Amino acid sequence: MVDASPRPAGWVRRFHPAPDAPTRLLCFPHAGGSATFFFPVSRTLTPRIEVLAIQYPGRQDRRHEPFVDDIHQLAELVVAELDGALDKPVTLLGHSMGATIAFEVALLLQRRGVPLLGLFASGRRAPSCHRDERVHQADDAAVVAELSRVGGTYGDMLHDEEVLRMILPAVRNDYRAAETYRYRPGESLTCPVVALTGDRDPYVDLTEAQAWERHTTGPFDLRVYPGAHFFLADHVPAVLDLVAAHVDRQLLTCHE
Repeated sequence: MVDASPRPAGWVRRFHPAPDAPTRLLCFPHAGGSATFFFPVSRTLTPRIEVLAIQYPGRQDRRHEPFVDDIHQLAELVVAELDGALDKPVTLLGHSMGATIAFEVALLLQRRGVPLLGLFASGRRAPSCHRDERVHQADDAAVVAELSRVGGTYGDMLHDEEVLRMILPAVRNDYRAAETYRYRPGESLTCPVVALTGDRDPYVDLTEAQAWERHTTGPFDLRVYPGAHFFLADHVPAVLDLVAAHVDRQLLTCHE
């Protein structure tokens, strides 16, 4: 008897496949977010860069899969799913919690000898900067209040009880992952790191954003944009121009 049950869609999403692109951009969503957050990134950068967006378990088409609340484990699971996508140089882009996951993935890829063109860490303090945050331990009303405070992609969903029941477990899990993450001192990246931050982000101050410089022996740049935690959504063209120009420069260097 043939098993006709749907198969898990997996970790990696290619919204606009570009097999002839010379390089790939790996994108990591924020807490409670999904791969579709990066659909506009894929649409804009294809075909010059193939964009792969990571879909964490426990949401959207993976909603029946168990959550993972440990960032080190998440990074290992992501890398295990990337084997067929590491034949070209890669750049990593993560927002908020996704920036921390992207950093841990970059370390794992570096150990494997994968050519890394750079890490763009958006809306997240450096891994070595710790704050004692416990949103994941709060009740649902407090979590919703926190989502409202930082703004972003939820909007009217915060007033829909049915939708809230669907999204809050993923949000709480991801806050737990982000808030219980502890940096393991040791290895630094050797690729360029670019920290992106909003000038009114309650989760990141400029000192914490600048501290990303400690995590690479390569070039470092800090870009500050007007906005709060989800400044990225308001500056997509400028940020993607920055990413594309960076990738072009790095590819030229690779071929020299």
